[in-house]
Amino acid sequence: MTEPGAQSTQPGGRPAAGEVFLAFLRLGLTSFGGPIAHLGYFRSEFVARRGWISERGFADLVALAQFLPGPASSQVGFAIGLTRGGWLGGLAAWLGFTLPSAALMLAFACGAAGIADSWLGAGLLHGLKLMAVAVIAQAVLGMARSFCADAPRAAIAVAALALIGFLPGSLAQLAAIVGGGLVALATIRAAPAPADDDFAPRLSPRAAIVALTLFLALLALSFAPAGQGLAAIAAAFYRSGALVFGGGHVVLPLLRDALVAPGFLDRGAFLAGYGAAQALPGPLFAVSAGFGALAGSPPFGVAGGLVALIAIFLPGLLAMAAALPFWRALRRETHAQAAMAGINAAVVGLLAAALYDPAFVSAVANPRDFAIATAAFALLAAGGAPPLLVAALAAAAGVALQA
Repeated sequence: MTEPGAQSTQPGGRPAAGEVFLAFLRLGLTSFGGPIAHLGYFRSEFVARRGWISERGFADLVALAQFLPGPASSQVGFAIGLTRGGWLGGLAAWLGFTLPSAALMLAFACGAAGIADSWLGAGLLHGLKLMAVAVIAQAVLGMARSFCADAPRAAIAVAALALIGFLPGSLAQLAAIVGGGLVALATIRAAPAPADDDFAPRLSPRAAIVALTLFLALLALSFAPAGQGLAAIAAAFYRSGALVFGGGHVVLPLLRDALVAPGFLDRGAFLAGYGAAQALPGPLFAVSAGFGALAGSPPFGVAGGLVALIAIFLPGLLAMAAALPFWRALRRETHAQAAMAGINAAVVGLLAAALYDPAFVSAVANPRDFAIATAAFALLAAGGAPPLLVAALAAAAGVALQA
């Protein structure tokens, strides 16, 4: 493996970062199915096919990503790129995996206003909103099965849902996450992770401390008043990326409060963009490119999309860089394992709250809408249908309702 920062090349003279970019670009174009599916693609490509990382090393990276805020699959990809090609390799991995879906979301945002003016476009957007309801419901079900398998964790999820129901907002969400971890420390006994074998990330503690300092400094700045310009967009997306545990759909309630409540984005555009993102490959966080472009009055356009895209991913990548050198010792601590179990349970409650508002209340207006959303959910959860196919069917149903 290549030392981070080294200017290494692969056979044939191609820089390691270039090879990393092409490998992740291929996955960014073809990886449908959400973060868990992405990790399956990564294992097949980088463990089984290319041998860039061992089975045990890959499992350790996946475990680490579960402890950190941000999108887990993108963080694992960044760490693989970092180990393979240094800092340029980490950046190349993120760009390759994110670029296709981000470009498509920008294209969607640039045409969204004109599309919504026609009956055809209105039907398409309505269908995508109903698709969003189905996808969030599937995520709640899947995460509840994984993270709420016993009574203490189920109670934490219900308590988090109740807290958000009575006290909506980012501070209540943060309180639910922290509270879930503290309750779990007192009620859950977790087994330590097995001893390390070959997991040895090549990143110095000094670089990790710099990354942690940047993460915390930027998070503090994100809470400062920033008006209504691009600085405010950067702060809103950075704050959302820094406070979300679990990645993927869990970022929905944070983005809703950061964008819809202050008036950067109306609820309809928010759900339409989120629904459109379900049909795309790559990381769900790339929806930020579309939201950033649509935000503001007048919309910020491509500049807003790029600012939002970088801002939402940056905290997760900094957190991964900060944690890598210390993970080997931390993962053997039973208290850390227990706290994470409570945090995961709490985010199930947050996601359940988002399923109701804004998803359900903004998209489902009558029994026909409910039937379409339910059918989409059944296809995803029980039928195992590809998300792209279900999105197309939901969009067609939306058009039919408008005809």
